[in-house]
Amino acid sequence: MKTLYEPAAVQEIRERIAQLKPDSVRQWGKMNAPQALAHCATGLEMAVGDLKLNRLFVGRIIGRFAKPVALGPEPLRRNSPTAKDLVVKDDRDLEVEQKRLLALIDRYSRNGATGCTTHPHPFFGTLSATEWATLMYKHLDHHLRQFGV
Repeated sequence: MKTLYEPAAVQEIRERIAQLKPDSVRQWGKMNAPQALAHCATGLEMAVGDLKLNRLFVGRIIGRFAKPVALGPEPLRRNSPTAKDLVVKDDRDLEVEQKRLLALIDRYSRNGATGCTTHPHPFFGTLSATEWATLMYKHLDHHLRQFGV
């Protein structure tokens, strides 16, 4: 299982992010490429502890059952639900969002487990540093696959 603590996985993600264009066509979902990168950045902001969201009611009920699936070997499913607080609807600039996301990825991977939040994930609840790193890789992979990169 790849994580954002592995230099090779980080490099792979960085290269895929560089392939995105403002007009990259999505294969599913509603966000365009710049919005998807902004959305991914909010996930990393949670992972580093800059953004702390309250637990979702539905997450308290089914999060513990969904967590093993999300962290398992299969890629995240298309059109997986997203917390309303993490949906990006406004216009974004791809280059700005690429730089922001790459800086967060570098910060997260450089700081390792000691830089990871202990705040619960809004849906899955408590995650270990390795679980966060796995989830962040899988989330980035999910949205990059969404745009065919």
